[in-house]
Amino acid sequence: MASSSATPLLLLCLISISFGTTCHSFTTEQFVQCLQSKTLPNNISELLYFPNTTSYSTVLLSSISNIRVRSGGHDLEGLSYRTVDNQSFMILDLTDYRKVTVDVEHRTALPTKAQHLDSPAGTCPTVGVGGQIGAGGVGTLVRKYGLAADNVLDVRLVDVHGRILDKDSMGEDLFWAVRGGGAVSFCVVLLWKLRLVPVPQTVTLFNVRKSLQDGAIDIIDKWQHVAYNLPEELFIETVMQTLMNGTKGAEVFFNGLYLGKSNEALQVMNNRFPELGVKASDLNEMSWIQSVLSFALYPSDSSIEILLDRSLQQKANFKAKSDYAVNLLPKDALNILWNSLLQVDRAAIYFEPYGGKMAEIPEFQTPFPHRKGSLFNILYLVAWADEAEAEENLNWVRNLYNQMTPYVSKIPRGAYLNYRDLDLGMNEGRNTSYFMAEVWGHKYFKSNFLRLALVKGQVDPHNFFYYEQSIPPLLHA
Repeated sequence: MASSSATPLLLLCLISISFGTTCHSFTTEQFVQCLQSKTLPNNISELLYFPNTTSYSTVLLSSISNIRVRSGGHDLEGLSYRTVDNQSFMILDLTDYRKVTVDVEHRTALPTKAQHLDSPAGTCPTVGVGGQIGAGGVGTLVRKYGLAADNVLDVRLVDVHGRILDKDSMGEDLFWAVRGGGAVSFCVVLLWKLRLVPVPQTVTLFNVRKSLQDGAIDIIDKWQHVAYNLPEELFIETVMQTLMNGTKGAEVFFNGLYLGKSNEALQVMNNRFPELGVKASDLNEMSWIQSVLSFALYPSDSSIEILLDRSLQQKANFKAKSDYAVNLLPKDALNILWNSLLQVDRAAIYFEPYGGKMAEIPEFQTPFPHRKGSLFNILYLVAWADEAEAEENLNWVRNLYNQMTPYVSKIPRGAYLNYRDLDLGMNEGRNTSYFMAEVWGHKYFKSNFLRLALVKGQVDPHNFFYYEQSIPPLLHA
């Protein structure tokens, strides 16, 4: 919901005018006059940000983690604040679309502060619901309740014709597409209605560090054997990373969340994963919201108000790529990953376990297809401070990705849309065909890409909602 009653009208006019007449045929003054003729407020120019607007750069840089249709985006390629070909663009900023309404009785919200209810979401504190839900949304509840997108009950959006639609009026195909297919390829989302799921009053966290001397490789190997098949109340993320003390080396952290008390967690770990050596002293009981703070890398005793901090976060140069493991990685592959971390200064490799609810949901139920058979997601990430180090680090992550080719999913080699990777190929111009986009499209969506392109052809045939790696329109003959 919007903080200003004029904003939905603004969205309607922005989309319907731009679709009816090409954007570049308007001067700024003509565009504002056209909007004002639609009975929008006289100060409409203060709500729009064109490249020649005095405050354009300030607004752009105020929250550069958002996508150009700004809805709290999640884009590891920085497409939120630039274009690959450096063309200028107007910002449609949804920053003030942040009202939350909770219906505890019927367990619905957008999203929630209810004490014992939540909606599955990611772990990055600076990413809004638009960025998470539109492309899937993987978090610590993924094994228990699935993705954020799996728990969407309704959507209110503005389509390319300027119509405000909900689940019933938009039709089954578009409702399917926006829940994990990259919603900004199709529309501007105004509202997500989410299913709330129960979380226990007490949850248990643990963070266990292992070095090579501790047998880290063998423990990671055991993790991949058990993580997929653990009780769905238990989520254990594995993070291999470079040492943080400025010396060359690597270490691994096993970050666990158990939806229950510590004595139960300890029993499960002793029975199913004793190799990790979790002790009672490693286990920390806390409330659910404290666990959210912890996985967001805040101290668990922080005020929850810190999650509402919307100030500009410190930025870093980085590059990320992703994979899916559909078979257990051999020790050779684990050694490749470990040894690669000895070559750079600031890098990490994340393993996020699936299984549980994820294995029960059919891969065609939403556009996100990496379900049964996907043991875990892999994220490779490297960062650098000095621009002179860019080429070296880019080469590192790309070479590592190539080295992992024999060990990960194939035909297609999967990738996660929220870990966007322009190395996979992108649309070369606004009229890019479906067939030219298949390379990256099948990696993100597998066979669901065809249906997404057909939906795009139905609802946005002229590709108004274009961006690099947006879904291309596939038109019926």
